[in-house]
Amino acid sequence: MIDLDGGSVETWVAAGGGGVAPLVFLHEGLGSVGLWRDVPARVHAATGSRLTLAYSRHGYGRSAPAPLPRPVTYMHQEADVVLPRLLARLGVACPLLVGHSDGASIALLYAGAGNPVSGLVLIAPHVFVEDVSIKAIEAARISFETTDLRERMARHHDDADATFRGWNEAWLDPAFRSWNIEDRLGVIDCPVLLVQGDVDPYGTTAQLDAIEAGVTGPTRRVLLPGVGHAPHLERADTTIEAIARFVAGVDRRRRSAASRREV
Repeated sequence: MIDLDGGSVETWVAAGGGGVAPLVFLHEGLGSVGLWRDVPARVHAATGSRLTLAYSRHGYGRSAPAPLPRPVTYMHQEADVVLPRLLARLGVACPLLVGHSDGASIALLYAGAGNPVSGLVLIAPHVFVEDVSIKAIEAARISFETTDLRERMARHHDDADATFRGWNEAWLDPAFRSWNIEDRLGVIDCPVLLVQGDVDPYGTTAQLDAIEAGVTGPTRRVLLPGVGHAPHLERADTTIEAIARFVAGVDRRRRSAASRREV
């Protein structure tokens, strides 16, 4: 647990690898450290990163609660205030961010604010609101009320009701329909890996199209057939292999740039 303004934050950290940029995992709208399962550990082992960090945002996992209702700008708050403070507290500079869903949006917001990053891995990212997203989030609310979703979430979150409401009510707020972060994409000049399932109920490849058109850095797209909203869990081996190749390419690019500077 790390103490920050707003309360303590649950973290998972692995250290002791090589010179690869520190990796920071940013979870989805209902995620947490635990819900990444073994993905951060497997990526850490596959990449040889000197540091890999995953954390649960306020209101998630075992972290301190977050005030409700969440504002429609809650992802901006995380990217602009909380994440920089956490990274500074841990001495993490120029990380490679691995974000899933809301976490991918937070990664884009952080990089798009001009913060130095080595690269971005964006799994099922969102940069604007689609009708399919709202439909899926409305369906999630019904599931939370009528199935065992609440009980399953309670295994990973101290307050499953507050966690669910914070995410679900923000996205279903009519004001959220105009949420759009494409204005931050033009600043992003680092390498970007995009991973998407082709049957993701929460978003379409229009999100990837917008990111590729907006950023100025090199992009690579991995579209996985028959995969939904969690490629890193539904097709773990393929996704982790793609991340490892991407991280290796980012490291080669970094070392090449360093060699040119020395010359």
